[in-house]
Amino acid sequence: MHEKLPVPKEVLIVYDALAKAGFEAYLIGGCVRDLLLMKDPKDWDITTNAKPEEIQALFEETFYENKFGTVGVVTNSENPRIKVIEVTPYRIEGKYSNARHPDQIKFSSKLEDDLDRRDFTVNAMAYEPNTGEIIDTHRGQEDLAQHRIVTVGNPNERFKEDALRMLRAIRLSAELDFVIETKTATAIAADAALLGKISRERIRDELIRILESSRPMQALYVTQKLGILKYIIPELEEGIGCDQNQAHSFDVFEHLLRSLQHAADKNWPLDVRLAALLHDIGKPATRRWSDEKHDWTFHGHDVVGARIAKRILANLRFPTDTIEKVVSLVRTHMFFADPDLVTLSAVRRVIAKVGRENIKELLHLRICDRIGTGRPKEQPFRLRKYMSMVDEAMRDPVSVSMLGIDGTNLIEMGEKPGPRIGWILHALLEEVLDDPKKNAEGYLKKRASEFSKLQDAELKKLGEAGKDRRSEEDEAAIQELRKKHHVS
Repeated sequence: MHEKLPVPKEVLIVYDALAKAGFEAYLIGGCVRDLLLMKDPKDWDITTNAKPEEIQALFEETFYENKFGTVGVVTNSENPRIKVIEVTPYRIEGKYSNARHPDQIKFSSKLEDDLDRRDFTVNAMAYEPNTGEIIDTHRGQEDLAQHRIVTVGNPNERFKEDALRMLRAIRLSAELDFVIETKTATAIAADAALLGKISRERIRDELIRILESSRPMQALYVTQKLGILKYIIPELEEGIGCDQNQAHSFDVFEHLLRSLQHAADKNWPLDVRLAALLHDIGKPATRRWSDEKHDWTFHGHDVVGARIAKRILANLRFPTDTIEKVVSLVRTHMFFADPDLVTLSAVRRVIAKVGRENIKELLHLRICDRIGTGRPKEQPFRLRKYMSMVDEAMRDPVSVSMLGIDGTNLIEMGEKPGPRIGWILHALLEEVLDDPKKNAEGYLKKRASEFSKLQDAELKKLGEAGKDRRSEEDEAAIQELRKKHHVS
């Protein structure tokens, strides 16, 4: 008997309801595996000899919208991982004629039948919460201890049933830092072409979990070695052996994977990881030898890469907003970042191109790109100084051009062209510097109307005070920003 595992009360309530009604019930699959690894399960599954209608009769709020018998039991928990407990009858699956779904499902009265249909041994363990007993008919605990991914039974049969299991094996190895057992890996290589039958949405979902794991570089290397990367993102393989210029230590393929891995090491979000993986995807198509430089050039690889990235992400059925953001990052990743030559207006143009909400992700991508070349430093002085300039450009406001109204609005309100327009705008800026919330068109027009009634001398005094105040505020803020980024 195993020491009792920590099961949330909401899960125990569902289990107890089944047990009290006279049914067998066990925690099953990934949640048992994660509990044994002392990890927090992402979801909770229970298997039982009760039929779907019998399960639904025991609970107030359920839903049953599939052909596999799985009933979603809604709990009162606010934790999204425990909000729904999936309860599925023991079942036997018929033949898989399409390498995707079983042709027939039959409910069973035996737990062993349900364990036999599972994909990997570490996912084929059941746990009885009352007694602490673990039912492990396929030596899953042994494979768990040995940190290996092994199929239940014959691996070729498992992959012919559902080809996505090949990608899932690699995803699990990345998430758990396990190795794939030799026979299982050999079967993946032999059956790789079956992935062509799997929907792009299902492949996308497994890919996302690989990218969000802590070891995506290792996982994508394995997909390439076992012959399934061509069924996920075939364009990546074009970077294999595609040598770069002297600034790079690796070919395009390894550079992209190393860039991705740095994003994972920093725990940056999926959009940054996707952009890191795809930012130089256009290099193989644009590589040209330069006799003048005695080196390779990749002119326009950012533009070409953005088009390729868009095609890849659309093919994998990523949401439109994800596609747009990643494509924008790929298209903009070659922005000029020499702080000794670039101006704040140029920095603002980069911000305008990629969006204020995405500028930090663009800078993170630039860091990934640098680390992916093999250079040791994440933030050399020049990049830190550029980050300081970004912060300066992002301040709200930094000039009259960032006010909610401009000189054209003042002329439409009746003010004649001339120096008074500048005085009014700087007087408005004086107020907005104190309270950025005042940078709203309605408020600014109201105050501008009041300022327009002032005599020239008084208005000039207010405007000049605004100019002086802006210079003082800018200088103080800029010194603080530079101190933050350790630049002078």
